[in-house]
Amino acid sequence: MVPVYYRVLGTTAAHRPDGSAVPLGGARLRALLTVLAVRAGRSVSATVLADEVWGADPPAEPQAALQALVGRLRRALGPGAIVSEPPGYRLDVPPD
Repeated sequence: MVPVYYRVLGTTAAHRPDGSAVPLGGARLRALLTVLAVRAGRSVSATVLADEVWGADPPAEPQAALQALVGRLRRALGPGAIVSEPPGYRLDVPPD
């Protein structure tokens, strides 16, 4: 897994070790990364993720929409960055 560095103060961003930005896309993808990054290394339930990403205006099928969003984030960050584990997902990052 290629290391990626995350910034959540200001606009959420991800950077490769050479400093180049990882293209993240829109606000929902950044929101998902933010929720996972502030709980880095810990599993976050799908329910909490959906609540944090969509708030009071969830999609008709929140679980399916979340799975699609996680798939997009995985493609952006690279293999192994987002781990599926009960009860949801975890951003796999080193402790530092």
